[in-house]
Amino acid sequence: MRRTPKFLMLTMLVALCGSALPSSIRAQDALSASIKSAGATKVAIASMAPYMLVSPAGEATGSFIDLQNMVLKELGLPSIAPALTQWDAMIPGLQSRQFDYVAALNINEERCKAVLFSTPMYLSQIALYTKPGNPKHLTTIADIANRPEIRVSAIANAANAAYALKVGIKPEQMVRVPDVQAGIATVTGGRADAYVEGQFAVADPEQKGVELLVDKQSPLYGAAAVFRKEDKAFRDAFNEKLSVLVRNGTIQKLYTKHGLAGGDVQAELLGKVSKAGDLVQSCE
Repeated sequence: MRRTPKFLMLTMLVALCGSALPSSIRAQDALSASIKSAGATKVAIASMAPYMLVSPAGEATGSFIDLQNMVLKELGLPSIAPALTQWDAMIPGLQSRQFDYVAALNINEERCKAVLFSTPMYLSQIALYTKPGNPKHLTTIADIANRPEIRVSAIANAANAAYALKVGIKPEQMVRVPDVQAGIATVTGGRADAYVEGQFAVADPEQKGVELLVDKQSPLYGAAAVFRKEDKAFRDAFNEKLSVLVRNGTIQKLYTKHGLAGGDVQAELLGKVSKAGDLVQSCE
C-alpha cells in the first residue's frame, strides 16, 4: 500500500503525542492498570463507624466508603477491598505500597509534606458543648480565654485542645479527658462549664444532656482520602469525580442512609472548599 504524505503526517503526530504525554499521566495509567488487574481497589481503612468500618463479612461499609465507591465506579475501577489498618501505620503502609490509597485521614501540615490529599470529604468547626440553656452565656473559645473562672474540658493532645490553648485559654482552665464520653460527663457532672469538641463529634447532644454551640470563629478542620505523591494525576482524576458528588446532594443522602445528623450542614461546609490547600496552605 502506498503511503501518502498525509498518512505519514498523521503517523508522526500520533507518535509525537504519545511520547509527549506527561509522566504523571503514564503513572496514573500504571496505577489504574494495577488496580484493574487485581480486580479490587485495596484501601486502608480504620474502624470509625458510621464513616468507615469493616463488616463481619469482611466488606468495607460506611458513608466515606459509599462515597468513594461512587468515585471509583465513575473512574471505571473496581470497588474498595478494605485493609484494616492502625492510624499511625497508614502513611508508612501507603508509601510501601501495601495498598492503593488511604480512605481518610485528618488534613494537617505535617502529613501534607509526605502525601497528597483529595478534596475534603468531611469538615468541622470546633464547638462548645454546654449545659442546656448555656447558663454561663458562652459564645466562643476566645471569649472563654478572657473569663478565667470558666473551665472547659478537652481530649488530651487533640487539635481542639491545642486550639483552645492557642487562643489564650490557660492550662489551669482545662480539664483533660480521654474520650468524648468523658468530656460530656465533665459538663453534666459539673466539673467543667463546656466540653470543647468538633461540631459533629457528639451524636444527639440534647439526649446526652448538653447543648451544642458552634464556634464560628474557629478554623475548619477536614478529612480526605490520601494518595502517594507520585500518584498526583490519579488523585486529580479522583478529585474531579469527588467534587461533583460532594455538591450534588449525595452527601445528604449518605448521611440519611447511615443515620448521621447534619447532612445539610456538612454539605454547606464542603461547598466552601475545593481542595486540601484551602484548609492547610502548604498542601498540594
